[in-house]
Amino acid sequence: MLVTNHVLSGAIIGAVARSPWSAFPLGFASHLVLDAVPHWGRFDSHEHFMRVAVADGLTGLAVMGAATAVARPGKRAAVFAGMAGAAFPDLNKPSKIFFGYSPFPRRFDEFHGRIQDEAPDRFRSHEVVAGALFAAGFAGLVFAGRRRVRR
Repeated sequence: MLVTNHVLSGAIIGAVARSPWSAFPLGFASHLVLDAVPHWGRFDSHEHFMRVAVADGLTGLAVMGAATAVARPGKRAAVFAGMAGAAFPDLNKPSKIFFGYSPFPRRFDEFHGRIQDEAPDRFRSHEVVAGALFAAGFAGLVFAGRRRVRR
């Protein structure tokens, strides 16, 4: 699952969560659930993985900034916490690349790897569809929240 899709789903969770303290663990849990859903993955080479990972990581960061900015002021912390929790389990990837080790216990990394249901032919049918649905869901929540505040 692309980290951008995890971030978008975390934004939805944060937008409906009662507080940042509940949004972060719910976002974290959503990451594991989404990783167990069939999704795109299994790259041809390390170079292919890196091209996708860098573009996706930068897109995910941009989405985090944009979603935090457009969230209602009273929901910004929860939206950010939901996104941070949803992205958190994938910190093992850049940590391994830059520092040579994962910040998580070996058992967690093994579990996280085992639950992945990846296939190389699911980009359009799974990742693009999920991203569109998550983005539309968050946009709908933001729009509904802004309409409620104006009344």
